[in-house]
Amino acid sequence: VQLQAFGGGSVQPGGSTTLSCTASSNSFFSYIVGWFRQAPGQERGFVGAIRSSGDRVLYAPSVKGRFIVSRDDAKNTVYLQMNSLKPEDTAIYYCAAGNMVTRDLNAYDYWGHGTQVTVSS
Repeated sequence: VQLQAFGGGSVQPGGSTTLSCTASSNSFFSYIVGWFRQAPGQERGFVGAIRSSGDRVLYAPSVKGRFIVSRDDAKNTVYLQMNSLKPEDTAIYYCAAGNMVTRDLNAYDYWGHGTQVTVSS
């Protein structure tokens, strides 16, 4: 499964943006998809994950209530809607696919190249 995340860019604090993660595989609908982020000098950390059926979504405490993960399997795409953005949300964002809804990045088998999100005035 090849994944590609895109939609990053520069956003002002308090603003919103949506990232997309598209997959090459027609079996994408069967995978759990997670979002992770990595800021300079920091380890890659969990943001959110959505189950294959879309009926369960897990969020990191730092983004819960501000970010929304959703999926459109007809388009082989998972979205990360980011609202009320803060400077500390600045990072490279990655999507990954696996078979468990988990915060553990080691449980994800497929990774896409990241996309940069910069929150700054």
